[in-house]
Amino acid sequence: MSLREAARAVRENAHAPYSGFKVGAALRTPGGAVYVGCNVENAAYPEGTCAEAGAIAAMVAAGETVIAEAYVIADSPDPVPPCGGCRQKLVEFAGGEVTVTLATLDGAERVMRVGELLPGAFTRTHMDRN
Repeated sequence: MSLREAARAVRENAHAPYSGFKVGAALRTPGGAVYVGCNVENAAYPEGTCAEAGAIAAMVAAGETVIAEAYVIADSPDPVPPCGGCRQKLVEFAGGEVTVTLATLDGAERVMRVGELLPGAFTRTHMDRN
Protein backbone atom coordinates (compact mmCIF):
# COMPACT_ATOMS: atom_id res chain seq x y z
CA MET A 1 0.00 0.00 0.00
CA SER A 2 1.33 3.44 -0.91
CA LEU A 3 1.70 6.18 1.69
CA ARG A 4 -1.08 8.06 -0.10
CA GLU A 5 -3.45 5.10 0.18
CA ALA A 6 -2.53 4.50 3.82
CA ALA A 7 -3.01 8.16 4.79
CA ARG A 8 -6.26 8.43 2.86
CA ALA A 9 -7.64 5.27 4.48
CA VAL A 10 -6.72 6.20 8.06
CA ARG A 11 -8.15 9.70 7.55
CA GLU A 12 -11.59 8.09 7.48
CA ASN A 13 -11.05 7.01 11.11
CA ALA A 14 -10.39 10.56 12.32
CA HIS A 15 -12.47 11.74 15.27
CA ALA A 16 -13.34 15.29 14.23
CA PRO A 17 -16.85 16.01 15.57
CA TYR A 18 -16.06 19.66 16.36
CA SER A 19 -14.21 20.91 13.29
CA GLY A 20 -15.30 18.27 10.79
CA PHE A 21 -11.74 18.53 9.43
CA LYS A 22 -10.32 15.01 9.09
CA VAL A 23 -6.59 14.55 8.52
CA GLY A 24 -4.62 11.38 7.82
CA ALA A 25 -0.87 10.84 7.98
CA ALA A 26 1.39 7.98 6.98
CA LEU A 27 5.11 7.55 7.65
CA ARG A 28 7.59 5.14 6.13
CA THR A 29 10.72 4.07 7.96
CA PRO A 30 14.02 3.24 6.24
CA GLY A 31 13.14 -0.47 6.56
CA GLY A 32 9.86 0.06 4.69
CA ALA A 33 7.42 -0.19 7.61
CA VAL A 34 4.42 2.14 7.37
CA TYR A 35 2.75 3.78 10.38
CA VAL A 36 -0.45 5.78 10.23
CA GLY A 37 -2.30 8.30 12.37
CA CYS A 38 -5.41 10.44 12.20
CA ASN A 39 -6.48 13.51 14.11
CA VAL A 40 -8.45 12.92 17.31
CA GLU A 41 -10.33 15.95 18.59
CA ASN A 42 -11.50 16.49 22.13
CA ALA A 43 -14.11 18.89 23.52
CA ALA A 44 -11.20 20.51 25.37
CA TYR A 45 -9.49 21.56 22.10
CA PRO A 46 -5.87 21.63 23.29
CA GLU A 47 -6.17 18.00 24.33
CA GLY A 48 -6.64 16.69 20.79
CA THR A 49 -4.00 14.88 18.75
CA CYS A 50 -2.83 15.66 15.24
CA ALA A 51 -2.57 12.95 12.59
CA GLU A 52 1.20 13.35 12.28
CA ALA A 53 1.66 13.02 16.04
CA GLY A 54 -0.47 9.87 16.05
CA ALA A 55 1.59 8.28 13.28
CA ILE A 56 4.84 9.19 15.04
CA ALA A 57 3.54 7.72 18.30
CA ALA A 58 2.62 4.48 16.52
CA MET A 59 6.09 4.32 14.98
CA VAL A 60 7.83 4.87 18.30
CA ALA A 61 5.52 2.38 20.05
CA ALA A 62 6.65 -0.20 17.49
CA GLY A 63 10.28 0.46 18.41
CA GLU A 64 11.26 2.60 15.41
CA THR A 65 12.69 6.11 15.57
CA VAL A 66 13.55 7.17 12.02
CA ILE A 67 11.20 8.60 9.39
CA ALA A 68 12.29 8.16 5.76
CA GLU A 69 9.19 9.72 4.16
CA ALA A 70 5.86 11.20 5.25
CA TYR A 71 2.47 11.89 3.66
CA VAL A 72 -0.34 14.10 5.03
CA ILE A 73 -3.81 14.37 3.48
CA ALA A 74 -6.90 16.43 4.23
CA ASP A 75 -10.08 17.58 2.50
CA SER A 76 -9.08 21.15 1.79
CA PRO A 77 -8.71 23.34 -1.29
CA ASP A 78 -4.90 23.36 -0.98
CA PRO A 79 -2.43 20.85 0.44
CA VAL A 80 -2.35 21.28 4.24
CA PRO A 81 0.99 21.65 5.99
CA PRO A 82 1.58 20.19 9.46
CA CYS A 83 1.00 22.56 12.38
CA GLY A 84 4.05 24.04 14.09
CA GLY A 85 4.11 21.40 16.82
CA CYS A 86 3.99 18.57 14.30
CA ARG A 87 6.76 20.16 12.27
CA GLN A 88 8.94 20.01 15.38
CA LYS A 89 7.86 16.40 15.98
CA LEU A 90 8.85 15.49 12.42
CA VAL A 91 12.27 17.13 12.91
CA GLU A 92 12.86 14.90 15.94
CA PHE A 93 12.69 11.74 13.80
CA ALA A 94 13.48 12.89 10.24
CA GLY A 95 16.48 14.60 8.70
CA GLY A 96 16.12 17.90 6.91
CA GLU A 97 16.16 16.25 3.48
CA VAL A 98 13.30 13.83 4.22
CA THR A 99 10.30 14.53 2.00
CA VAL A 100 6.82 15.26 3.29
CA THR A 101 4.03 15.15 0.73
CA LEU A 102 1.10 17.41 1.55
CA ALA A 103 -2.09 16.41 -0.27
CA THR A 104 -5.78 17.04 -0.81
CA LEU A 105 -8.51 14.50 -1.46
CA ASP A 106 -8.83 15.96 -4.96
CA GLY A 107 -5.29 14.85 -5.82
CA ALA A 108 -3.32 18.08 -5.43
CA GLU A 109 0.10 17.43 -3.90
CA ARG A 110 2.99 19.55 -2.72
CA VAL A 111 6.28 17.88 -1.84
CA MET A 112 8.50 19.62 0.69
CA ARG A 113 11.57 18.68 2.69
CA VAL A 114 11.42 18.68 6.48
CA GLY A 115 14.05 21.42 6.48
CA GLU A 116 11.75 23.61 4.39
CA LEU A 117 8.83 23.00 6.75
CA LEU A 118 10.82 24.13 9.77
CA PRO A 119 13.95 26.12 8.95
CA GLY A 120 16.13 26.80 11.95
CA ALA A 121 14.61 23.88 13.85
CA PHE A 122 15.49 23.32 17.49
CA THR A 123 17.33 20.01 17.77
CA ARG A 124 19.21 18.03 20.40
CA THR A 125 22.46 19.62 19.21
CA HIS A 126 21.26 22.87 20.79
CA MET A 127 21.41 21.16 24.19
CA ASP A 128 24.88 19.64 23.68
CA ARG A 129 27.32 21.39 25.98
CA ASN A 130 30.29 19.22 25.03
